[in-house]
Amino acid sequence: MQKIDLKDIARLDFNLAVTFVAIWRERSVSLAAQRLSLSQSAVSSALARLREIAGDPLFVRMQGRMQPTPRAERIAEEIETGLALLKDAFLAVPGFEAATSNRRFTLGMSDDFEVAFGPEIARRMAGEAPGASIGIRQSNRQTAGAMLESGEIDLAIVASWPARSVLLHEDVAESGYACLLDADACGVTGPLTFEKYLDLPHVLVSFSGREGIVDEVLRANGLARHVQTALTHFSALPAFLVGRRAIATLPAHAAIRIAQYASLKLTPPPLDLGRYAISMAWRSNHDADPANRWLRAIVREVIQGILPP
Repeated sequence: MQKIDLKDIARLDFNLAVTFVAIWRERSVSLAAQRLSLSQSAVSSALARLREIAGDPLFVRMQGRMQPTPRAERIAEEIETGLALLKDAFLAVPGFEAATSNRRFTLGMSDDFEVAFGPEIARRMAGEAPGASIGIRQSNRQTAGAMLESGEIDLAIVASWPARSVLLHEDVAESGYACLLDADACGVTGPLTFEKYLDLPHVLVSFSGREGIVDEVLRANGLARHVQTALTHFSALPAFLVGRRAIATLPAHAAIRIAQYASLKLTPPPLDLGRYAISMAWRSNHDADPANRWLRAIVREVIQGILPP
């Protein structure tokens, strides 16, 4: 790409190039003014400025027409080409052809979202954009913003994106909590009672490995549970629950997905743990990018297919 001296280019008014092309095509100041919806005096003034900048008359009146000088003839094609490039740069709407794209997309999400939505997002993308690829990076509400701003990820999926963030976001669905257990090993034949819930050993999945929302709610009511095992990844849960007398309480979207491929009972928790939004977040300079819009549509449809809004 040719480097432009910004100091030199700042002296130019690109409307002058438009005026030049109009006079070049019409061979008349008055007709050029009509074409541009300007007064004849405005076009004459612009021509005077063009002559001063170029150091050449550019157009000379001969036999009632404005005939171009040799200098004007040499630069006319370059000016028209330059204006066409500017038009395409600013006005042309860039497209995104998923079927032929080989772009790599990177999503940021915690592993509960990865377990719940990641496989279906990958399947949908493989079907629509077989040449593209997807990477998933571990993130959460505390880290996703910095990862978006640094360009590490193209899109973040988080729980309840902060409303005051300067990044753009959309709440696409709502989730809550559910329990998973091996019904036979736990001796649960009917609805899970609160007494049985507290009696069972618990498997905790937490970033800190110490406590979660269940502990906060129980503590507010003067109660506690016995956390027998603490993990940091939801994907490990089946190995810690199948065939064992133990229960796990986790985000409902992850519980739904895990219950589909593991022999575990999915049941509502016998205490109110509340609900929260699932949000997508992205950089404002990617808001109009067709590829990012396509990615957001895929993610939105997958999430809402598993958790209807």
